[in-house]
Amino acid sequence: MIHVKATVMGEADMPPLTKIFQDDSKSENVFLSSVNIIKARLAKNLRINLNETLLVYCAYIINELRHGKSIALIINNVKKILSIDNVTIGVPESLRKLSFDVLLDNNPKVTITLDEPIPTSDYILLPNNTKQV
Repeated sequence: MIHVKATVMGEADMPPLTKIFQDDSKSENVFLSSVNIIKARLAKNLRINLNETLLVYCAYIINELRHGKSIALIINNVKKILSIDNVTIGVPESLRKLSFDVLLDNNPKVTITLDEPIPTSDYILLPNNTKQV
């Protein structure tokens, strides 16, 4: 059984966004199929949107928790999953802070909070009149 409540806090003027991911053990294949489709897009160097990004992080957290990884290790490694080159414009700014409340199988609820999982400081903005060679 999977039940994850993801709360997204982006720009200061944006209200928080909440998304629920859930599957029981019989329909968990639907969840995994969705994740595999997104992974195939990433393998083709296609960018993913906000909802797909949330699903990637959710799947990562579920996988790591099922493998007995600590919350600290999960938080430490999450920045290695996606970069600004993997997501569409605006996604990094929309994901300033993520909170996942996870109920997995018959385990107690776990809360994992991620601060800027995709750093925005790597953006380079060029003036409109600059020609690139």
